[in-house]
Amino acid sequence: MRLFWKLAASFIVFLLPAISYATSCTSQAELSPADRSALSSSGTQLSQAILTQNYPALQANLLPSESSEWSGIEAEAQNAHALVQGGQIKLEDAYLLDATNLTAPADTEFFCSNGNGSLTVTISMRQLPPGKYAVILANSAGAPLGGRLAIILAWDDAPPTGWKLAGLSAHQGIFDGHDGVWYWTRARALASADPWSAWYSYDLARYMLLPINFLSSPNLQKLDSEQSDLKNSPKDAFPYSILDGERTWKINSINIDTVLQQPDLAVVYQSTGVSTPAAQHTEAVAVLSAVLKAQPGLRENFHGLWAVADYNGKQTPIIELPMAQIPRESAQ
Repeated sequence: MRLFWKLAASFIVFLLPAISYATSCTSQAELSPADRSALSSSGTQLSQAILTQNYPALQANLLPSESSEWSGIEAEAQNAHALVQGGQIKLEDAYLLDATNLTAPADTEFFCSNGNGSLTVTISMRQLPPGKYAVILANSAGAPLGGRLAIILAWDDAPPTGWKLAGLSAHQGIFDGHDGVWYWTRARALASADPWSAWYSYDLARYMLLPINFLSSPNLQKLDSEQSDLKNSPKDAFPYSILDGERTWKINSINIDTVLQQPDLAVVYQSTGVSTPAAQHTEAVAVLSAVLKAQPGLRENFHGLWAVADYNGKQTPIIELPMAQIPRESAQ
């Protein structure tokens, strides 16, 4: 099916055409004791397999139709282990998704309300086949990196029947000792004086607070609204031209980048086409220096910058530098 392991590519919030509503969602508090026990057992078993690097156990519990995607799921599990190690896995929430009334794969939206209807979480999935699914959220209490997990399960009717692993996503929940709420609070504080730093602090907060991008809640909608209301932000800035002496650098995008487990930003710029490593390095450093000169607040609020050269439609990561190693004036 190739549906679940690449969650960022397979699930989108609030951007789904022709959404099907032949579905239902049951939140954790409303689950029957039997369903709650079954999902808790599966979530705990799979989380512990990630924590202990028991990848054969994960593979043994893989949904058969996802077997061709095992290498991707294993890679995500390895990434997840680095984020949760040193902590104790705790299940936060579970959602039981019933799409058995679908007649064919469809873009599908689930509305998961608590008992009195005062809180609704929205889960949106693209081209979901008919069936029963579950989303389990977990965190690693005490882990230095505060790893957060989203485990996607699908009910398998083939013997032996049961819940099988259909997808996995993990995000870092702590950077420099700070969690997502801290970054959200900082974004608010920066909103007026430094909207660029505020914008990317909102991005980090969103990334840290949930390990998936297909779930929305009133809290996250509030975060989105606050970010969208920023004035003079990066929202409509790209492509962004920066005059640097006699040169003008064209910046295609700037996005958060956590691959080094640091709150970095990745700067994608239009390269002049230099090809030797020394020339690429010189160009990259000049671009990063120019970006920080144009937006100096980024230097104080993030760990470092990635330089990603774009030439003839091909993007190539060149270098990552901590802020302290990026010159305050680019070489002319």
